[in-house]
Amino acid sequence: MDYTPPLDDLRFLLTSQFDLTELSLLFAEQGFDADLAITLLEEAGRFCAEIIAPLNLPGDAAGCKLENGLVTTAPGFAKAYAAYAEAGWCSLSAEPEYGGQGLPRTMQFLIDEMLSGANLSFGLFPGLTRGAVEAIVAHASDELKQTYLPKMISGEWTGAMALTESNAGTDLGLLRSRAVPNADGSYAVTGTKIFISSGDHDFGGNVIHLVLARLPDAPAGVKGISLFLVPKFLVNGDGSLGARNGFSVGSLEHKMGIHAQPTCVMNYDGATGWLVGEPGRGLNAMFTMMNAERLFVGLQGLGIAHAAYTKAAAYAKDRLQGRAPGSASSAPAPIIEHPDVRRMLLTIRAFVEAGRALAVWTALRMDVSIHHKDAATRAKADAFVSLLTPVIKAAFTDFGFEATVLAQQVFGGHGYVHEWGMEQFVRDARIAQIYEGTNGVQALDLVGRKLALENGALVHEFFDLVAAELAQARNAGGLEDIIAPVEHALARLRDLTTRVQARAADAAETGAAATDYLRLFALVAFGWMWARMAATAQAGGETPQHEAKLILARFFAGRLLPQTAALEAAIDDGATPLMRMPQDSF
Repeated sequence: MDYTPPLDDLRFLLTSQFDLTELSLLFAEQGFDADLAITLLEEAGRFCAEIIAPLNLPGDAAGCKLENGLVTTAPGFAKAYAAYAEAGWCSLSAEPEYGGQGLPRTMQFLIDEMLSGANLSFGLFPGLTRGAVEAIVAHASDELKQTYLPKMISGEWTGAMALTESNAGTDLGLLRSRAVPNADGSYAVTGTKIFISSGDHDFGGNVIHLVLARLPDAPAGVKGISLFLVPKFLVNGDGSLGARNGFSVGSLEHKMGIHAQPTCVMNYDGATGWLVGEPGRGLNAMFTMMNAERLFVGLQGLGIAHAAYTKAAAYAKDRLQGRAPGSASSAPAPIIEHPDVRRMLLTIRAFVEAGRALAVWTALRMDVSIHHKDAATRAKADAFVSLLTPVIKAAFTDFGFEATVLAQQVFGGHGYVHEWGMEQFVRDARIAQIYEGTNGVQALDLVGRKLALENGALVHEFFDLVAAELAQARNAGGLEDIIAPVEHALARLRDLTTRVQARAADAAETGAAATDYLRLFALVAFGWMWARMAATAQAGGETPQHEAKLILARFFAGRLLPQTAALEAAIDDGATPLMRMPQDSF
């Protein structure tokens, strides 16, 4: 079964649901409008379906190999990446100053979803490169920008981020890698990093590592960390590749999923690197990359969920098993006639379509935060993106993993067999809940940091925006059974937020509330999107797509949104039930 890009839903979002007028004005120089957006997405969908997706299952089976210090990727990956770069996809949203096309991040978001659904292992190569580009643009010297950005943006060179060490995962303040100044202004970087995605490959060109390390006089903790650009090959004065740098792949990680992605143990042995940003401010510079990657990871959960849904829905319409409920016929019926199969499929789709809408809303705010002429407008848009980043990363990957498990269940025993592809989706989706900051860390970020933004006022301003749009959606008429439950859930979230903010000084209470709070927040945000889409569908006429939107909105409001009541009760139960058990009793 092939990958089916979500083009019909994307057309709905970009031509009916969201107004792209502001985006067209911001990107007028690039000739951007809704027609160009649809054309780009259609072509990207074709590329993903025809070139990238066919490599997914065989790539999972073949994996990557490390022999004599050289990494070989799965058959077809190097050729596909060259085609991807040649077609211009690597440079889509990158800065024109360095050879990029300068198109909206919104387009990049939607293409990232398709890449992830078609082949997550492949999608990590351009995704990580783009994150490295953003960090270099924001923090590196002009010389480093001119040397490295054009070829990274063109796709000739790729990027990787090297943070994690065996003793330092989430707590980067524990890292031990060192960087000693050289006489020429460069640094000699020494240390070992683990879990380095795209750390090396056989695509040709250079691999640009952004490495966190400590200077000799650096203090302990995160304030002593600096960021260094460390290329696989040193670059000659004319821009050509020179000598191999002093780092190597120690081994490839043997992982549960994303087998076609070379996740490396990297050994840096006095490798030559250059400081990016200020000394001791490496974590600040790296977070430019990490925040972008966290949004990207959320889209991975969304993309895999969509791919799993389309395959499961097709299978459910084809697979004959049992009698249809209420049918007088003795003939076997497609399993899609069974209520529980429909429950699973509707649950996946209700997440995917609301998640995609929320992703577009967030991406539009991101474009405004970068390109709008008014500073206050940019700042407010950036604040909303910051608020939603942990929600998108954690909720999209949690729901995405749950979606792949449901889709696998639809297949029954066939879902457990490799050739159908469903068990690969389950394995691949699982990592997205872990890397780029575990989802528990994202929840702590939301509750511990993001709820405090603007002295605690930002989140309530966001709730006011949601409430106003729910009131506006009611004008479509006939949607009270959708909008009223969402309004009730929003009121629950608003009141709960005030209670959680009041307990912010108690770390145990914050930690105990965090994960459930983030899920509740996400459900309300999905409900907001469903109310908006339902209003659009109600006003749009009786087309099959509009009817499906209304059915899904009612399913979400009646079957999934009630989870918010249980989550509120669990949060209000507090930290005591979690902390009461003595450590020795575990």
